[in-house]
Amino acid sequence: MRIAIASDHAGYELKSHLVALLSSQGHDVVDHGTDSTESVDYPEYCAAAARAVTASQADLGIVLGGSGQGEQLAANKVRGARAALCNDLYTARMARAHNDANVLSMGARVVGEGLAEEIVALFLETGFDGGRHQRRVDQVMAIEAEG
Repeated sequence: MRIAIASDHAGYELKSHLVALLSSQGHDVVDHGTDSTESVDYPEYCAAAARAVTASQADLGIVLGGSGQGEQLAANKVRGARAALCNDLYTARMARAHNDANVLSMGARVVGEGLAEEIVALFLETGFDGGRHQRRVDQVMAIEAEG
């Protein structure tokens, strides 16, 4: 699987850990920055990862920050991105199965490495259920198309 990943300074260490883990599992990981723990503004990095997903340059995206909230908001400003803040296993599964989320957002100050690994694994392995959920995803995308 090809995965686009990005973080701000608060998510940098967790991002580095996940890049190494995912690469060791055979995934093609494209890192959109940042490259240190020096303070940066997250929107450009998270938007770059989301753009890679919506341009079919990546299958899924991951964005990381302190809480993950701002990173999710920035990714969701990219047309076609469906970023979900998932700091637990239930929301990770539901985001994929019911919402067809294509970008995972997590807070590095909220989840530890072990839980983050579990969330990422679940997000990557869970498919979209379709059915009645497709109708709802289509409605969300129609709202986005309104501009």
